[in-house]
Amino acid sequence: MKTEESILICIVGPTAIGKTNLSIELANYFSTEILSADSRQFFKEMEIGTGVPSQNELSQAKHRFIQHISIKRDYNVGEFEKEATEVLDTIFKTHSKAILVGGSGLYQKAITEGLDIFPEIPLEIRSNIEDLLNSKGLVALQSLLKKKDPEYYNQIELSNPRRLTRALEVIETSGKPYSNFLNQTKPKRSYNSIKIGLDAPREVIYKRIEKRVDEMIANGLLEEAKSLYPYKHLNALQTVGYKELFAHFEGKATLAEAISEIKKNTRRFAKRQLTWFKKDPQIKWFHYETPREDIINHIK
Repeated sequence: MKTEESILICIVGPTAIGKTNLSIELANYFSTEILSADSRQFFKEMEIGTGVPSQNELSQAKHRFIQHISIKRDYNVGEFEKEATEVLDTIFKTHSKAILVGGSGLYQKAITEGLDIFPEIPLEIRSNIEDLLNSKGLVALQSLLKKKDPEYYNQIELSNPRRLTRALEVIETSGKPYSNFLNQTKPKRSYNSIKIGLDAPREVIYKRIEKRVDEMIANGLLEEAKSLYPYKHLNALQTVGYKELFAHFEGKATLAEAISEIKKNTRRFAKRQLTWFKKDPQIKWFHYETPREDIINHIK
């Protein structure tokens, strides 16, 4: 019977830094399971382009939330929070530790801290905002948000249509500014978290990204993207590694240009990941080549 306190070991960092390898080593050392918090790796149909662990890696430790749903399912962070915390409750009945690994900052935060609670959005309001975006463009959404919630307007990336749409949906549904819903009191977790970050000099990260993209192409990413092209409108596929190849299939870019775009956009993605995680003072950062014993000693 378990007597120690429950500890969730969170492994974060930019894409291609080596989080998967570390998570497997820690899972084996602590005899526990791994939960993926990489929102791109949830989908069964997306394998090569999302860098899911290999069959060999998956066989070395029990993994959860890897390719567990279809791209046709509209899966969100709220559903993940509910499902993952239920899985953790089960794991912690028999294990003192569990591993959460992945570079999706919002999904990590949902499990360690909980999400802010928002109202259910009626379909009519969702459609109205979507129609406004389609008819009058991003500028109309920006203008409306500036008028309705200047505080949030000054916080967000104004070129992101999904963020703007989401904020306006909540405002129209609730009649309150979106910023009112942020930083609510979160539910207390039954476990404590230890956060481990892996980092490297930027040029090292970029070289690792280049190598990974080349390997993905060699392993059949082009063919995988072709098979998924009929579903290109789905949310799951609005992501790096696929959208660039879809543009190539439509004659908008050569294959070489598409591959170059994948590398460029993945570098940008890694930069955004680091920006997000570096804001969290609880993360203890390690050089990606740090001996595993040093990381284990920090956790102990």
